[in-house]
Amino acid sequence: MINSQKQVHIGEPLVILPTVGSTNKYAMQEVHAHMAKHGTAYFALEQTEGRGQRGKTWKTSVGENILLTVVTEPQCIFPSNPFLFNASIALACYHFYKTWAGDETRIKWPNDLYWRDRKAGGILIENMVKGNRWSFAIIGIGINVNQVQFDHDIPNPVSLRQIRGEVLDPLELARELLAQIDHYWGLWKNGDTDIMQLFNEVLYRKGEMAKFKSGNRIFEGRVKAVNGRGELVVETAIEENFSVGQLTWL
Repeated sequence: MINSQKQVHIGEPLVILPTVGSTNKYAMQEVHAHMAKHGTAYFALEQTEGRGQRGKTWKTSVGENILLTVVTEPQCIFPSNPFLFNASIALACYHFYKTWAGDETRIKWPNDLYWRDRKAGGILIENMVKGNRWSFAIIGIGINVNQVQFDHDIPNPVSLRQIRGEVLDPLELARELLAQIDHYWGLWKNGDTDIMQLFNEVLYRKGEMAKFKSGNRIFEGRVKAVNGRGELVVETAIEENFSVGQLTWL
């Protein structure tokens, strides 16, 4: 393993996989085999068992999208809530996507990239903790680039090709995304205190009414913010805080 992460940038090396079950799973296996270090990134042309949050699948067309996993080594005590790290990665994805899709790009809590009211991509972060030591964070990112036909069970997808009307190179875009992740990793590692403020500035539906489901309860509320614990703050008759997994957008 490397002695100093300061000399290693995210995306060095960038490994291109013709086909893989899951880039996150592959990266995990490489870490366990001591074949991956901080900064190693895996880009797949085809992913047959793509995973999303809470057991969901991520289906994409071959060679048309960004299917990327990045290995990082926080090498610190695992925090009581690692959402600040998640927010920094989401901001990296946001700024990359905004460059190509424009100002209507937003981060939808907790882990999705949105353009207008349509899903452009998703993030899945899996942590490896030994004792209380945060040894690895495996960052999986899927972003729709050239795909225009989607499965019917995906309710509101969008791709850069649909937004811009042109075919783009997913691998070159992945390199741009890795540069953004490298930047925001640095901000997080150096303890930047503005990450949550920046995250909330681009929060999907902030200040707007939205419909939610929590358990058997269906309700409407105004999206206020995401707090430092990573909870979505929703204003109903009172302000309510919801952790990841407690709330579904309708």
